[in-house]
Amino acid sequence: MYDAIVVGARCAGSPTAMLLARKGYKVLLVDRGTFPSDMPFSNHYLHQAGSALLKKWGLLDKLAATNCPPIKTNHWNYGAFTLTGAPPPADGVPDAYAPRRLKLDPVLVDAAVAAGAELREGFSAQEVVFENDRAVGIRGHQRDGATVTEKARLVIGADGMFSMVAKAVKAPEYSNKPALEGSWYAYWSGVKMKGWHLWLRPYRVMFAYNTNDDLALVGVAFPARELPEVRGDIEGHYMRSITEHTPDLAEQLSHGRRESRFVGGAIPGYYRRPYGPGWALVGDAAYQKDPCTASGITDAFKAADLMADAIDEGLSGRQPIEQAIAAYEQRRNERETPYFELTSQLATLDPPPPEILQILGALRNNPEQTSRYFGVFAHTVPVQDFFAPENISRLLG
Repeated sequence: MYDAIVVGARCAGSPTAMLLARKGYKVLLVDRGTFPSDMPFSNHYLHQAGSALLKKWGLLDKLAATNCPPIKTNHWNYGAFTLTGAPPPADGVPDAYAPRRLKLDPVLVDAAVAAGAELREGFSAQEVVFENDRAVGIRGHQRDGATVTEKARLVIGADGMFSMVAKAVKAPEYSNKPALEGSWYAYWSGVKMKGWHLWLRPYRVMFAYNTNDDLALVGVAFPARELPEVRGDIEGHYMRSITEHTPDLAEQLSHGRRESRFVGGAIPGYYRRPYGPGWALVGDAAYQKDPCTASGITDAFKAADLMADAIDEGLSGRQPIEQAIAAYEQRRNERETPYFELTSQLATLDPPPPEILQILGALRNNPEQTSRYFGVFAHTVPVQDFFAPENISRLLG
């Protein structure tokens, strides 16, 4: 009998298991994959707030040791001008990173195991086991094909957008957003990117930054209405967009070499209620927004950090566990809703409206406010603080 079973050992599941194990709980962590293994549809970006959590957990040096360079500056080109600077640090951590999941996920899994969690790789969780309408465990297949049932005080779904746990417990969804854009990327060698580069154009965004092993991740985002056509010739649309909108980047790519296939797609946004009798949800299983702001990994880390504390409140008996996780949900939504709505607006890839163009223009000669604007996306400046009327008045005044 475990205190908690965590289904999914990626960016939300492994930290949740690690933090609970560090608190002394008996934790089983299962994943259908084996490690190291890749998660292709991931934009890799880890904002400063995510880096700060890795440092808090004692893992930032381990990530840096995977030959993953720090990202210190942003270079966002709007056509007529470029905003350049660095966001405010998160708890003293100034750098972002863009690790390949092939390198990041093993760091997280190893940390969970080192904390005392039991890991079962190649375990396909098939169903949640219920007793009297309460989740009490999972049933699934091990690598050898054997069917196994394991019991726990709490079943935690960290198994992503298509969460088996969320489906089994019928977790209610709300604030749904359709997929608003789709993006595809590839790895390139011989292309050096200092910082996080964005080229923002009407109905296109090109993005590039360095990842592990001297590779650059270079991608293009397209509005949802164009995706049926784009999917018919991803390489053609990718290269034409870069050549047309970012000739300097096209020139760099002409001297480099593409080292991977194109990876990407489109995903919707949603919230799910993250708790119920005997179960909880964390990471993309519980909350997801469009990837255009590159926040999936950071969101997963933040959710794991808060969720582990809420679960501890419940499993320790200090308060009923559903009450503790309900408080987590409220806190999550209060913190994330402004970012969720901003991301959904940006994901249309529509040209900025006049009032936003006015703000962006004012940032050109204001390094302090440019830093704060970048901080909105780095999770170091709250959305509502930057866009507060008094701050916009100061900026435009």
